Amino acid sequence: MTEEEWTVPTATVNATRMELMRLKHRLRTALRGHKLLRDKRDELMRRFLELIRENRALRTRVEEGLMRAYRSFNVAAALMSAEGLEQALLYPCRSTALEVGRANIMGVETPVYRFQTRVGVEGERYPYGFAATSGELDGAVDTLTAVFPDLLRLAQMEKTTQMLAGEIESTRRRVNALEHVMIPDLEENIRVISLKLEENERGGAVRLMKVKDRMLAESAAGRRRETAEALGLLS
Repeated sequence: MTEEEWTVPTATVNATRMELMRLKHRLRTALRGHKLLRDKRDELMRRFLELIRENRALRTRVEEGLMRAYRSFNVAAALMSAEGLEQALLYPCRSTALEVGRANIMGVETPVYRFQTRVGVEGERYPYGFAATSGELDGAVDTLTAVFPDLLRLAQMEKTTQMLAGEIESTRRRVNALEHVMIPDLEENIRVISLKLEENERGGAVRLMKVKDRMLAESAAGRRRETAEALGLLS
């Protein structure tokens, strides 16, 4: 191995000042990136936990509403014939237009559901008349109508939490790669190059001192010869 190379456990790097400056710049960039990614991970976790708590409460409310609607529907099915129940619900009097937008959460594009309910006939709540239907069917329809916005909101939150969970895992892996692999490798390479450069500087200083001593010795020897020659001439 030459003087210009120095082998470390992680890589073979050039032991030069230019390489040392380049590695120090990379280390500063890696440290800044590590801090930013760690802050992003923490904020994503905070948002994720908030959504999980909201999701849990919303899911409980939706399940309770669906259970009430299901019970009312079962009672209506027991009081009405299957043909009459199917005929009553065959043509809905309302329609819903769904628009999917986007929201940015810490760089993650999450869906936003917006919907608008349209009523076919002004003031009409049910798609059937009251003569041949049960009042329990009215309760089931009303409950489902009331729970429908929460159901859409729950679907949106489920998708959002899934996307945030994936981004959190990806960010966590990048943070760990920087913290446990890249930054320690850069620090080790910088340490080894610094030691090698210091060793070269000490070696250069020793060589300069030897050259200086040799030059001083030669100069002293020359002066002695000149002195001896001058004394010889005088004698």
